[in-house]
Amino acid sequence: MTAPTTPPARSGHGRGELASGGATPMARKAVFSATLSTALEWFDFAVYGTLAATVFPAVFFPDLTPTVALLASFGTFGAGFLARPLGGVVFGNLGDRIGRRRVLTYTLIVMGTASALIGVLPGYATIGLIAPFLLVLMRFAQGFAAGGEMTGAQLMALEHAPHDRRGFYSSFIAIGSPISQVMATLTLTGLAATLDDHAFTTWGWRIPLVASFLLVIVAVYIRRRVEETPDFTIDREQSGKTERPRALAVFRTHPRIVITLILSWAAAGALFYITTVFSLSYMTRTLGFAKDLTFGLMVAANLTSICAALVGGRFADRIGRRNTLSLGLLALAAFSLPLFAIIDTRNIALIAVCIAGCLSSVQFMAAAQPTLFAESFPISMRYTGSAAGYTGANLLFSAPAPFIASWLLTTFDGNTWAITGYTLVLIAISFGALAFLPNRTSDDLEGAHR
Repeated sequence: MTAPTTPPARSGHGRGELASGGATPMARKAVFSATLSTALEWFDFAVYGTLAATVFPAVFFPDLTPTVALLASFGTFGAGFLARPLGGVVFGNLGDRIGRRRVLTYTLIVMGTASALIGVLPGYATIGLIAPFLLVLMRFAQGFAAGGEMTGAQLMALEHAPHDRRGFYSSFIAIGSPISQVMATLTLTGLAATLDDHAFTTWGWRIPLVASFLLVIVAVYIRRRVEETPDFTIDREQSGKTERPRALAVFRTHPRIVITLILSWAAAGALFYITTVFSLSYMTRTLGFAKDLTFGLMVAANLTSICAALVGGRFADRIGRRNTLSLGLLALAAFSLPLFAIIDTRNIALIAVCIAGCLSSVQFMAAAQPTLFAESFPISMRYTGSAAGYTGANLLFSAPAPFIASWLLTTFDGNTWAITGYTLVLIAISFGALAFLPNRTSDDLEGAHR
């Protein structure tokens, strides 16, 4: 491991840092573009997650029992996460070799196309088993694109950002998730309120997926007006004709860091989906809550979490990324461990507070996650390394979380204490991993050649 080198002057390359940490117009444009694209990515995922818990069991798995159909639907939900690490490695390698900006255009187009195709996909009643097969295939394509999109958007903002505001810039990427959750929930709620159950199940649910492709076109236009990041540009100039690292080089040179980052995001990644996907299904299908009520609870929780993300960005710059994640984990434990016990009370006020606390804790941590991951790798393999850590956590912990929670509920005869135990294990894993991560908050992002 070599000592970090002092980066050369970056005049003329549009670096987001001014003399005292100010931001250039290009830096602000970069963070706006990254936030918009992240919101669009999460919109598609949020719509799919909600539909997987409510509509897809009947549309694509009508011949199965309700419980098995729900498990099968959550299985298709997990297919997107299965593809994410592959997309992270493929697009990450391209991003480290040809630049962040070009790759992010590709990922948006793939994501938008896959989402639109899901929106026009015939159901099981029309084409039989081909329908769920194609659903899984399109979900896989969504995940493949998302594997490169999320990390690339983070790096686009961070590598343009002022040195002392990297955490704050990350918080804008983090709010893309709750914004999209609110958009998705309001869209589906409006459709469900306007249409009867037959119309919504037949064609109403398709509208937001098809319409998202139009939003992707707008995002691609905006993204093409953002310059390549100065960090990547200078690093490529410094390397000259030297061959840049191959896709899998980061697993050879930084394996411990990749594994530790995966484990550090285990609790946040899994509990986000247990809260937004499984608990939604549990409240509506098991406890009989009205769908508009549960949708309303999610909207309020996501709106609250936007503020938490912005606060988390400030904390990340002031107390460090690792400390911010540790503080967020403590808050997540406080709200997630009693979550299902509180849901079982059917006390709406307490449920609203608990769900909002869970999502706010995750978004508080999400504001620090991009910089924590990026600061762990040199520029030449930062895209691949960061994507491997983030998508690896999604594959191993986020993807199976709704399925595991459903299985535990069924196995233990409807008792939720096993899900609480599962939650405790996840939080312990992440706390342990954070203890092994160095705090590089004061390091120069451009000079992180370790």
